[in-house]
Amino acid sequence: MGSSHKTSYHHRLFIGLVVYSWLLVGCFAVFQYYRERRYKADELDAQLQLINNRVLTEYDTDSVFDPDVARPYPFKDMRITVIDDDGNVVYDNSLDRLPDANHLDREEIAAAMKSGHGFSTRRHSQSTGQTYFYSATRGRDCIVRTAVPYSVPLQEFLSADYGFLWFMIGITITMCFFGYWVTRRAGQNIARLRDFARHAEAGDRIYDSPGFPHDELGEISGNIVRLYSRLQQAVIDRDREHRAALRQEQEKIRIKRELTNNINHELKTPVASMALCMETLLAHPEMDAAHRNDFLRRSLASCHRLQSLLADVSAITRLEDGSTAIARTDVDLSDIVSEAMADSTDAAAQKGLTITGTCNGPAIVNGNEALLISVMHNLIDNAITYSGGTVIDVRLECTKDNAILTVADNGVGVDNEHLSRLFERFYRVDKGRSRQAGGTGLGLAIVKNAIIWHGGTVAVAHNCPSGLIFTITIPIKH
Repeated sequence: MGSSHKTSYHHRLFIGLVVYSWLLVGCFAVFQYYRERRYKADELDAQLQLINNRVLTEYDTDSVFDPDVARPYPFKDMRITVIDDDGNVVYDNSLDRLPDANHLDREEIAAAMKSGHGFSTRRHSQSTGQTYFYSATRGRDCIVRTAVPYSVPLQEFLSADYGFLWFMIGITITMCFFGYWVTRRAGQNIARLRDFARHAEAGDRIYDSPGFPHDELGEISGNIVRLYSRLQQAVIDRDREHRAALRQEQEKIRIKRELTNNINHELKTPVASMALCMETLLAHPEMDAAHRNDFLRRSLASCHRLQSLLADVSAITRLEDGSTAIARTDVDLSDIVSEAMADSTDAAAQKGLTITGTCNGPAIVNGNEALLISVMHNLIDNAITYSGGTVIDVRLECTKDNAILTVADNGVGVDNEHLSRLFERFYRVDKGRSRQAGGTGLGLAIVKNAIIWHGGTVAVAHNCPSGLIFTITIPIKH
């Protein structure tokens, strides 16, 4: 079973940086160590070469070598050896008896024979039994070799300066602390991006953008977050639109179901009345003419009410479906208002009402004349039938963009609980009185839907001091 613990990106990056830094410093320190030792060896060799050249200048193979030529010696116990071209030792100030061994195989001698000079940093002498630093220089017919015993002072001279090494170690430690801070900051940013990716994968809603730094990583991370936020918002908007469309569709289904139920309920009354009248007439063929005519009048009234109901249902169904079959023409609304007022004068007078009003026309609208006529007759007939007042005031005014039509009465009005529901289909404030008056309960619903179809608005409010006022706003054609 694998471990659930994983080394963080910060620690992996920091460990890699530390290992790389120490490897780099280690390689540089080793290089500098050998480079400095070589430099000091070259420096010591240069000093010994000067002595070798002095000896070569004074040395003459035909004469006896004077050892005082190289004095004073710059190094304690310095050894001077003269070797001929055949490799035989002809002089050595450290030996009482010259060695018989050939010296051409010595490292420094071989180098001097080849290039003119050579040195050996540390070699054990078979002649004296000591370890020396050798430097040899070739002359015209001999080789002069000087050697310094490998003592503690010489070792210290040839050793590298460790101050630089400690300086590099200090710099590296400082860099490690700085690297820890940098990698920790980068690790935190990666962790933020990882957490964001985890939430995005889970489909969580992200409200706040993580605090990324102002660098390349922060810019890339910010772009990713903004892209996800836009996609997330698009999904949210799509879901919202889908839910709204679903609710709208469900509302349409509910309204149609309610309309069907209401139509069924409304149809029962006139159909039942007609059936009752017909059954009574059939059951009593001997009925006198006066009663027979009364039953026929009732049956005809129910037939007219049924016809009106079906016409209203057809109209409101077409309006709610947004039918494109309804023709549009340019209509002068002031003519329709004037004609509706004139047509309703007699009916209003029979109810004891007077119709007054003004039309500041013309008011040209792009709409359907039959629907606008229906709107006016429904509003005026509604006021005549149910207001219970004495005056119906109709006014038409035009603004820059709209025609504003008001139909007001001074009747009894309605309570606030009914005011907001007057435009609902089959809604009646007084159901018994409405049916007795022959109303279908669809008049104001037709008004509302017809005005909406024309791109306008309709509202109802309490009139002052009494009654109701209906206000219609319809866009006019410029």
